[in-house]
Amino acid sequence: MADPRFFDRAGPYSLAALAELSGARLLDPRDGERRFDDVAPLEIAGPGDVTFLDNRKYVDAFSRSRAGAAFVDERAVDKAPAGMALLIAPDPYKGFARAAQAFYPDRAAAPRRAASAIIDPTASVPSDCDIGAHVVIEAGVRLGARCRIGPNTVIGAGAELGEDCLVGANVTLSHCIIGARVVLHPGVRIGQPGFGFAPDPQGPVKIPQLGRVIIGDDSDIGANTTIDRGSGHDTVVGPGTMIDNLVQIGHNVVLGRGCILAGQAGISGSTKLGDYVMVGGQVGMAGHLRIGNGARIAATSGVMRDVEAGSTVCGSPAVPIALFMKQVAILQRLAKKKDGR
Repeated sequence: MADPRFFDRAGPYSLAALAELSGARLLDPRDGERRFDDVAPLEIAGPGDVTFLDNRKYVDAFSRSRAGAAFVDERAVDKAPAGMALLIAPDPYKGFARAAQAFYPDRAAAPRRAASAIIDPTASVPSDCDIGAHVVIEAGVRLGARCRIGPNTVIGAGAELGEDCLVGANVTLSHCIIGARVVLHPGVRIGQPGFGFAPDPQGPVKIPQLGRVIIGDDSDIGANTTIDRGSGHDTVVGPGTMIDNLVQIGHNVVLGRGCILAGQAGISGSTKLGDYVMVGGQVGMAGHLRIGNGARIAATSGVMRDVEAGSTVCGSPAVPIALFMKQVAILQRLAKKKDGR
């Protein structure tokens, strides 16, 4: 059970209700009336909990689990312990995620304006927003309905946020237009100047950064991530994009819809990612690249060339993954020859 000091739990839910909201199918329809109180991992779940099996590495833990119900795919049915109700789903993790959202829904905004908050009289802040302590909202800012703004956050002049946004503590926003239902975790910095200079023998000459940051609906930006505003064109984050902690996005970068960027990735200026691109942790991308729709970049890769749509690349410099694995095999053979094996 999640710690009730930090998480509010809903439920209980019948298995039929969980199947309906997740799109899963009950292996035995007679289990539909069974009610469950919570979700939990395989190893600690009890009879009143729902769990899942998604990775085949955990089949043994699944077979020993005490969970009352589990999301699984067809291949795992015969590995289930006796008495466990099964929800059959093509993507068990996704089914479990939807069930977990039902048990632990987002908290609704509680209308509030902390006495220490400073709100410019020209800002538009609906009365149903939750404005935390020491928040600063500057001139011309527009917030959508039911936004929640965490303590010590500063929203610079003219910025706009759509409805139902959740902004964590110590966030800084400027020169940005943010869509609806966007989550900005603590320490996010959006709209600071991009890294633009003209070389000069007497020292670099700063180039004014005159663009904005546009963030699409339903995006999620991790803690301490930074997104620079454009130099002239806008920096764009497409709708439904998920960005991990400590990611750096340079000026004029464009991310398509539904992209996923893992922690410590860095994208240099003017690089464009298509829709549904997946970027592993600590990936570095040079500037002015084109990454095609559905491309996948393996962790720690250094991307210096364009990447074709649907391809997977790995290594530094990044190459197609089949070529990377061939290179690794050749190096291993050479190392064995050197050692006389």
